[in-house]
Amino acid sequence: MSGKVRIPALVAVLALLLLPLAGATTAAAAGGPTVKLSTTQAGAGGSITVSGSGWRARALLMVLICGQATPARGVIGGTNSCANADGRAVTTDTKGIFSKKLPVSEPPVPCPCVVHVATVTGASASADTVFQVAGHAVEPLPAEPSTGRLSVISDPRLDGSSGLLTWFGAPPSRTLVFTVGNAGSTAVKNPLFQVGTSHGVFAPQWDDQQFNGTIAPGGKAEIKLPVELSAGAHGDYTISMKYGGRVLAEQPWGVGRPWGVTLFWVLACVVVPAAVFRIGMAVVDRLRPRKAARSMGPPRHRNLHVPAQVTLRMPKFGKAPASRQAAEAAPTTSTLPWFTPDSDPGTAAGRLSAPHDDSPTSPTTPTRKGLT
Repeated sequence: MSGKVRIPALVAVLALLLLPLAGATTAAAAGGPTVKLSTTQAGAGGSITVSGSGWRARALLMVLICGQATPARGVIGGTNSCANADGRAVTTDTKGIFSKKLPVSEPPVPCPCVVHVATVTGASASADTVFQVAGHAVEPLPAEPSTGRLSVISDPRLDGSSGLLTWFGAPPSRTLVFTVGNAGSTAVKNPLFQVGTSHGVFAPQWDDQQFNGTIAPGGKAEIKLPVELSAGAHGDYTISMKYGGRVLAEQPWGVGRPWGVTLFWVLACVVVPAAVFRIGMAVVDRLRPRKAARSMGPPRHRNLHVPAQVTLRMPKFGKAPASRQAAEAAPTTSTLPWFTPDSDPGTAAGRLSAPHDDSPTSPTTPTRKGLT
């Protein structure tokens, strides 16, 4: 009988001993990013070592000391409640592990304080662990609103696309869409959300966006909030949504570079100088003096008169026709420039002036003597 009693008792003792180990194994299996500190309390001016595991490989993280925050409620005032000037950036290794030395400084708001670690780019992830800044003021956290409690029950997304004007530098715009549920006991009417946009490691710029409608207890509603960046914005941005002092959702947004602006400036640097050059050449061409018109022909042929028509006559063998002989027998007037009208052999004057056999004064005519 005593042996039967001892066996259940031994089993109960073993179960109690193994329960913490089972809980630790469950937490490790759940995964998720974790943060550990070398010490949970230090004064301003000192330093602590922050290490973590379970993060994304080669992820860029920002490590900050924040006030008015707890691991359960997060950083109520966002990064505006953190000592941003003394924050440190660290990159995880291939296994998602990091270790960084962090200087201790007082946050701008009272404690309770945490060491807040969050991703800078890529998928959003964060983790908080309790830390006490020695000598810093401590005040209770603001009470949660009793009228209702909203929580995000779906993954947020950014709807919309960039148009042609965005390619030329117009402000990129999207619509942040998410679904919230009311886990409180009363209805939430016209909730006021805050949408923040942050670029790189800079703190987000918050903008109030109100949802017109009523969310009943236990009910849910799809919220659509417009988001717009400045003109020419490009790079990695993070869109955050905050309600009641708590950040409920974060969504990364990669904005492409407006290459149309670059193309415009390249064309301007090419076209404008070419146009100025053409205008300048046109002005110079109009202002320079004109020279006298030149003759089209060479100078040595300017004073020569070319006959209108030159006829070449070839000798013909045989008897020519009567009309041809009559035409040739007709007297012609020569127009050759080296003969004068009186000396032209083709004229009557020219023929009379030439010596002939019948002339009495011709030296070649013999004198006849009569018989004596």
